[in-house]
Amino acid sequence: MNEVMKTILHRRAIRRFDQRQIPEDVLEQILQAGLYAPSAGGRQGVLFVVCQDREINERLGKIKRANSRPHMATATSYVSKEQPSIADDPKLTNAFYDAPTVITLFAPKGFLFAPEDCAVAAENMMLAADALGAGSCYIGQGWTAFADPYGQEILKKWQIPVDHYAVMQLLLGYPKEGDAHPGGKARKEGRIIRV
Repeated sequence: MNEVMKTILHRRAIRRFDQRQIPEDVLEQILQAGLYAPSAGGRQGVLFVVCQDREINERLGKIKRANSRPHMATATSYVSKEQPSIADDPKLTNAFYDAPTVITLFAPKGFLFAPEDCAVAAENMMLAADALGAGSCYIGQGWTAFADPYGQEILKKWQIPVDHYAVMQLLLGYPKEGDAHPGGKARKEGRIIRV
């Protein structure tokens, strides 16, 4: 099987991270994968803000959790039993799951395809991370992490243009020691319709 296909089939979301930081050369390759993602009209409008400051990541993750209102999981409707999400476990207070690296993807406000541009960049980076032995988790609704005075202060500190907004975060790190790689769920039948 082709190596790209092997990576696609192997990649899983990681929500329990070891505190070991990703080496710089690995991070650079992951970011390069994001920079080479498709973008609508070739605009390349996505900004990638890499934060490896544990204190900032923890505080923004807690703000995001406080501003997130997920429908909490039930016995039959949940995100993950192996690695619970903030929707699965109300005791989780950090929406970034203590990941050592958090990349926030910003895009121009009002641009029709801003979320799509960010999503394909995140997918490229998640595949690159898996191929390089790192774990990742995509977190939507990025703006909720900045929805208080501290978050606004961080946006100024990071010099984010006022015409951009946080679309999502991508968490990077290594799975917590002792955790097995999450298993894949069987693919549902009937999702491909040929006409």
